[in-house]
Amino acid sequence: METIIEQQRRYHEERERCVDQMVKEFLHKKVSHRDHINAEHRTKSLLDRFGDCTDRLGDLYEDKDGQRKEEIQALSGPNEFVEFYNRLKAIKEFYRKHPNEVSVPMSIEFEEYTKMRESNNEDYLNLVEFKDEEGYGKYLDLHEHFEKYLNLKGVEKVDYITYLGIFDRLFELPRERKGAEYRKYLDGLLEYLYDFLTRIKPLTDFDSVLTEVQKEFIVLWENGQFPGWPKEISSSALAHTGAHLDLSAFSDWMELSSLGLDRLKSALMALGLKCGGTLEERAQRLFSSKGKSLEEIDPTLFTKTKPGKATNKEKDAEKNREIAAVESQIYRLAELLSEQRAATKENVTRKQARTAGEKEESDEEEQPSESDDDDDDDIPYNPKNLPLGWDGKPIPYWLYKLHGLNISYNCEICGNFTYKGPKAFQRHFAEWRHAHGMRCLGIPNTAHFANVTQIEDALALWDKLKNQKTAERWQPEAEEEFEDSMGNVVNKKTYEDLKRQGLL
Repeated sequence: METIIEQQRRYHEERERCVDQMVKEFLHKKVSHRDHINAEHRTKSLLDRFGDCTDRLGDLYEDKDGQRKEEIQALSGPNEFVEFYNRLKAIKEFYRKHPNEVSVPMSIEFEEYTKMRESNNEDYLNLVEFKDEEGYGKYLDLHEHFEKYLNLKGVEKVDYITYLGIFDRLFELPRERKGAEYRKYLDGLLEYLYDFLTRIKPLTDFDSVLTEVQKEFIVLWENGQFPGWPKEISSSALAHTGAHLDLSAFSDWMELSSLGLDRLKSALMALGLKCGGTLEERAQRLFSSKGKSLEEIDPTLFTKTKPGKATNKEKDAEKNREIAAVESQIYRLAELLSEQRAATKENVTRKQARTAGEKEESDEEEQPSESDDDDDDDIPYNPKNLPLGWDGKPIPYWLYKLHGLNISYNCEICGNFTYKGPKAFQRHFAEWRHAHGMRCLGIPNTAHFANVTQIEDALALWDKLKNQKTAERWQPEAEEEFEDSMGNVVNKKTYEDLKRQGLL
């Protein structure tokens, strides 16, 4: 059995090895999207292990049972040699009973992380479980939620690509359609988005993010500013609260009908009477209560809920508030997934653009066969060196030509980096590589330098812009105006010369 001091030493060593592995994880070069996700999950496991060791160390240092203090006193007391030989005897006795016991060093245990990081073994490449449609965290798979959305009452029937663009525009749905089925749909969508984010970004604390969203939602809800849920404003304030009406001034129900539907409804609500029906029915119902107490009024005229008790409106308001709270969380998570969302739309569009023959070929390639089991790890046949698609196979040649990927653009400012296709070339002017190159040249990366790829051209244009700015700068010696005693307007230099000569 380990002593308390040895346990503390081991936990300290484990913490230091966790930190060392996390540093190596951050410094290791990540080539693909899969590498980034796997690296974050390995770092997350190390971070959890570090926190667990810290908690155990805190308990040992706190020493609630006093065993650590007794052990230190035994080691530093007058009989320290006796304690030493007792422990040596216990160790020998242990290995006498367990002669084949081998202690595995902690360094061997942590070498497993290095093996996971540098090995190409399939067990180490798939640390997280993703569906085939998700492309190991590149794309969203909202097909199940899309079907639930189409089954909601009152929603517009759209295709899947359109749904990817509007699934977070919940404020556009009519609020009267947001019932129990809508709540189930929201819960399922929120659960998927949260689960997907925790799989692709395990180091981010999304619980704290949702807590912040909840705080912001409470403020917006109380102020009636939450999208899609404004405060209900009736045409008459009396329609909400109800206001008693003095019936002594009215001789028959026809005079009451002149007050209008809203005023009669308010008076009926104040008495707890049914407030529906036509204008004549409301007026007759209200006039029948003239000069009577609540006990004398016909019981059939009262609503099911007695006056003064809570109505179903309060329960409905609470349900609406809970639904709106879930919507606020979906808004934030969808915002965090904007990059994957755009990639998903592009991927679905690309898959739908394939011809029938290409679809059949891809289906045949996806069908497992015994002959292909040994060739899973081989490099795909790609004689024309085409870029790989979402499925790891070369994209169609017609798509390659359509996007101009056969045209290469070289940028000297980016360190002679080559960009394939006009789209990537135009986009790179706003990316970090080009901005870093311009910063190294001491030139601001503004719109003046669009499509400039040569260092010499960029420097020449920068000198021209600086000279132009200098020429346009205001020069007081030549442009500042002065007036002499005769009323003549001259510039500052002429004025100073005339003043020195005493000619003014």
